[in-house]
Amino acid sequence: MTEALRIVFAGTPEFAAEHLKALLDTPHQIIAVYSQPDRPAGRGQKLTPSPVKQLALQHDIPVYQPQTLRDPVAQAELAALKPDLMVVVAYGLILPQVVLDTPRLGCINSHASLLPRWRGAAPIQRAVEAGDAESGVTVMQMEAGLDTGPMLLKVSTPISTEDTGGSLHDRLATLGPQAVIAAISGLAAGNLVGEVQDDSLATYAHKLNKDEARLDWSRPAIELERLVRAFHPWPICHSTLNGEAIKMHAAALGEGQGKPGSILAADKSGLTVACGAGALRLTRLQLPGGKALNFSDLYNSRREQFATGLVLGE
Repeated sequence: MTEALRIVFAGTPEFAAEHLKALLDTPHQIIAVYSQPDRPAGRGQKLTPSPVKQLALQHDIPVYQPQTLRDPVAQAELAALKPDLMVVVAYGLILPQVVLDTPRLGCINSHASLLPRWRGAAPIQRAVEAGDAESGVTVMQMEAGLDTGPMLLKVSTPISTEDTGGSLHDRLATLGPQAVIAAISGLAAGNLVGEVQDDSLATYAHKLNKDEARLDWSRPAIELERLVRAFHPWPICHSTLNGEAIKMHAAALGEGQGKPGSILAADKSGLTVACGAGALRLTRLQLPGGKALNFSDLYNSRREQFATGLVLGE
């Protein structure tokens, strides 16, 4: 049995909470949790604690929420905890060198990509968008650069043509925690050696934004189909029809060609729209004020709204 370590956990979203949950089931001692400051959420914009903070409070673990870790007071607080190791998962704050050097065994990070392939904020969605054949989780020893540290352990999973950003996220959220636990055992035993990343193979996974979710119909259908999957469940691809916003929850490659954005066909199987190359068949849509529906349900009641020749995105 590996020695039980004093661990500080730093993370914010649901992906990180899954890692914390798994660590709580090990003999290691989670002595403190760091998470981003509470943010406004929901319709009332009420200040809401992160999933990681909520889980920590349920287990009576002290929670620290500094605005920055460059603050000497925050650095002194961390040093006073005397951690053996800091486990960082989608935390969202930069860790300066003094923080990286504080724990006896340094800081490790669980990153949702087969590094060095996707460094940065949105590796899961970017892998789907790019049509990558596989993704995974890399546990690395952290250094001052963005996702540049030596790789300690990797686990991989194929990306299917059905995968969305959401389904791949959920799969990696189950693979990641087990990889972290295995890496911690190797570090504690002193038999895990990091592999240096090849920087020339690195790609930057830019943060997602709603603007790039607006479909550009002049692009090839194959790219738009991947984008619809990558941006589900957020930020959801969208366009306009007859001046109304329309959200695309699911799509497949269709057949036909025409002016980009023009409706080529509409039937129970979907709404087929011409693209710069090929066509996209939209199979699940959301109209203003409504919920997401399969196109077959929309077509029954609103056939005239989807007449051949109408153009999306104008």
